[in-house]
Amino acid sequence: MRRISVHVAGLALLASLAACGKDNKPLLAAEAPARITTLGINAYLWRASLDTLAFMPLAQVDSTGGVIITDWYATPQSPNERVKVTVSILDTELRADAVRVTAIRQTLAANGWLDAPVRAGTVQKLEETILSRARDLRRGQFSG
Repeated sequence: MRRISVHVAGLALLASLAACGKDNKPLLAAEAPARITTLGINAYLWRASLDTLAFMPLAQVDSTGGVIITDWYATPQSPNERVKVTVSILDTELRADAVRVTAIRQTLAANGWLDAPVRAGTVQKLEETILSRARDLRRGQFSG
């Protein structure tokens, strides 16, 4: 008997919540979108960031939050040096201040990997490359 009353109370609660929708239409899970395709960030900057970092292995990619984190990357020419990059897309507008790049550099020493300063201009060069690519993507969208 107790199970039936709990079940009936649950159905009553669901019915009252279902009536909270627009135009008194019931809100059912089946009516929710199966996929959301809109990014909360600038799509040109996002695509340009992925294109710019395509040569590096990716550790984490979050299109909703606009964050790309690479894994450690070392060139064959400098195997005792590695770099890790984080790109954050901060806005929906295609603007210079809507992209932020940070980089961490390490060098291999006798006792393991040690943090080292990032070469001057590296972060700025990455930001400029991303912005330039994003502008190219935007121009390509309108011309073709």
